[in-house]
Amino acid sequence: MKPTTALLTSLLAVLCVTGDGRAADEVSVLSPDKSVQFKLFLRDGRLHYAVTFKDRPVIETAPLGFTVDGVELTAGSELGKAKTYQVNDTYPWRGVHSRATDHCNGATIPLTRPKSDTRCTFEVRAYDDGVAFRFLAPGDNEVRVPDEATRFVLPAGSTVWYHDLNGHYEGVHSKKAIADVKEGDWAAPPLTFKLPDGAGYAAITEAALVNYSGMALQADGRRGFNLVLGHKHPVSYPFKLRYTAQDIERLAKPAAVAGPITTPWRVVMVGADLNALVNCDIVPDLCPPPDPKLFPQGIRTEWLKPGRAVWKYLDGGESTLAGMKEFCRLAGELGFEYNVVEGFWQRWSDDDLKELVAFGKKHGVGVWVWKHSKALRTPAERAAFFKRCRELGVAGVKIDFFDHEAKEVVDLYQALLKETAENKLLVNFHGSNKPTGEARTWPNELVREAVKGMEASKLTGRARHDATLPFTRFLAGHADYTPVHFGDRRGDTTWAHQVATAAVFTAPLLTYAAHPKTLLDSPCAPMIKSIPATWDETVVLPASEIGDVAVMARRSGDTWFLAAVNGPEGRSLRVPLSFLGDGAYKVLVVRDRKGEPAAVEVEKSEAHRTDTLRIELSDGGGFIARFTKE
Repeated sequence: MKPTTALLTSLLAVLCVTGDGRAADEVSVLSPDKSVQFKLFLRDGRLHYAVTFKDRPVIETAPLGFTVDGVELTAGSELGKAKTYQVNDTYPWRGVHSRATDHCNGATIPLTRPKSDTRCTFEVRAYDDGVAFRFLAPGDNEVRVPDEATRFVLPAGSTVWYHDLNGHYEGVHSKKAIADVKEGDWAAPPLTFKLPDGAGYAAITEAALVNYSGMALQADGRRGFNLVLGHKHPVSYPFKLRYTAQDIERLAKPAAVAGPITTPWRVVMVGADLNALVNCDIVPDLCPPPDPKLFPQGIRTEWLKPGRAVWKYLDGGESTLAGMKEFCRLAGELGFEYNVVEGFWQRWSDDDLKELVAFGKKHGVGVWVWKHSKALRTPAERAAFFKRCRELGVAGVKIDFFDHEAKEVVDLYQALLKETAENKLLVNFHGSNKPTGEARTWPNELVREAVKGMEASKLTGRARHDATLPFTRFLAGHADYTPVHFGDRRGDTTWAHQVATAAVFTAPLLTYAAHPKTLLDSPCAPMIKSIPATWDETVVLPASEIGDVAVMARRSGDTWFLAAVNGPEGRSLRVPLSFLGDGAYKVLVVRDRKGEPAAVEVEKSEAHRTDTLRIELSDGGGFIARFTKE
């Protein structure tokens, strides 16, 4: 990916070079505000790196490992002369805010191995809120097998949050002191950690995963996490459930790449507080913009419409054409834009589906249909299915059960995104891996799962889980948790907590778990109808603590929402309303009813930016307020 503003100068990027113009044994790249520094250097004949934030360690000295066909290109290498550049750009986005910032200093450093005359390039970018780096190996048509052995060493005293790979990317995060992380533990990115002594927060993940295997992390028991590619990941339970022993054996082999090899970007986000971490744009920044041939207005192309959806799966309803018509009618009454129809639609005729699409259209509701990814493995299968969906007027496809991160599966994601875009179909991936910025290049991807959401019927401890996710999984991008359920699935959370998750969890396709009639009959209905699927601005408020409570102010147009998702222990908060604009606001509040988890208090009032709001949160409680400019 070429930088938008390629100023091939050393302006703002600090590079250590020898006096005769040759590169030294160390290269240092500073972020635009000079708070973040990436150091690349040779030690004992191998390439190493370190990352600091405000002169304090984020990633301590650790080796960088990159091999091609078993040859380690980072051992015995010499650093060539670095070329530097700067990127300074903004672009429309559908994340925690509607406009993303891409501002960094970058450098490309040639690596040569004199003994074998093999070459590759190391590229690094330093942002004010993190770093990213990758390897590039030139090539023509040859087929080669890459692998990596990079480590991420966390500072002593750090606290980490991560989950294993047993459910692929659907897990519950554990909180541990870094000293207590055992050798062999697996971590699904993003891995979030709190730096010691108030130095800030950081997270490790990847971006621009294309033509390559996905990355997971494995602990070494010495404060380090090793980068491990998909063929070495433990096979997840859902993959064993749905695929054969032959599939498992095939995907356990290292994946070959034809032609040039470009690794995904290895990303370390960092910030002084949780607000900085949540507002970090590095993951989409590192991905190419949309193809104007497919998306003439980019992310704002007319048919790319985010929205809210009803869904018959977790809270009753008839799996029939008549039942789905009723869901469309109720979705229209809620003001929602979509109805997501599960696999039972496959028993219908094309005329039935066309009838549902036409009925939904009368109510302003588009129809999504579910499909197993196993049925879309060949170009012919995909072409036939997507053509059928387009001709029947379907708005989007929910494609499920990937359950692996091998290159073969990553290639399938790319084929699906391209071919759905060609057919003007929106996409929701389920049973998927974490997002790595794909929605920047393919804005027809509205959301993907990769989260332990409301489908997990046995998850009773939702309060801590929900208060953890905004600062862990959601750092990688959107997630289809399918929030809001008023029945037993809500576990140890209250009704107010459930409603608040719809405003805290980022999902440009915001699919509700509760039956639409339940939503309409709820005292929370006026609030639910008004929660948007996309946001212009997000502020994580200082009261937030990972796993304890997530408190966010989010803006859509001139309207602000203040939402709090509480962990298992009750608490009292005082929240200044300084995020509001000037003037008076009408306020609609949904809060916990004390001692009654399955009830809420709904209030109306007026507020100004000089006010401070007192919020009493029950165990597993929640709060949401809407501020509308008078």
